[in-house]
Amino acid sequence: MPSFDIVNEINAQEVDNAVNNTHKEVATRYDFRGLHTEVEFHKKENRIHLVAAEKMKLKAVQEMLIKHFIKRQLEPKALEFGTEEGTSQGYVKQDATIKEGIDRETAKKIVKEIKSLKLKVQPAIQEDQVRVTGKKIDELQEVIQHLKSKSFGIPLQFVNLK
Repeated sequence: MPSFDIVNEINAQEVDNAVNNTHKEVATRYDFRGLHTEVEFHKKENRIHLVAAEKMKLKAVQEMLIKHFIKRQLEPKALEFGTEEGTSQGYVKQDATIKEGIDRETAKKIVKEIKSLKLKVQPAIQEDQVRVTGKKIDELQEVIQHLKSKSFGIPLQFVNLK
């Protein structure tokens, strides 16, 4: 029986490349010259740590990071920026967590959306992904096209189409 999985995965190497490119751009930009700025990727915690001299510079670093995410074909929706905090040195810091996997609430919305199509397919929630099975590959492709047109607040990938 044909099936496919709906997942939310982020390529850690591409995130690392986007962070490195952001770091290079900060180093070469004239308006950042002589100012303290940090952009660090912590793979184990799946987060990016940003530090800048002031709020506007932090906002500029965020925009650069999002731009480099897009250049690397990564979804900026996967970034969830935390609150801005002051540091003891007078800088501004912020953490951006990278969302991976599909949480229960979003998975339920996806299943409900698939069932609203009234096709002969069966969605099933499996941990942090949704598996869709059906008898015809055409119906599965129709589900994929429909879900691509919808927004669930996270990037979705469709893998293992068999």
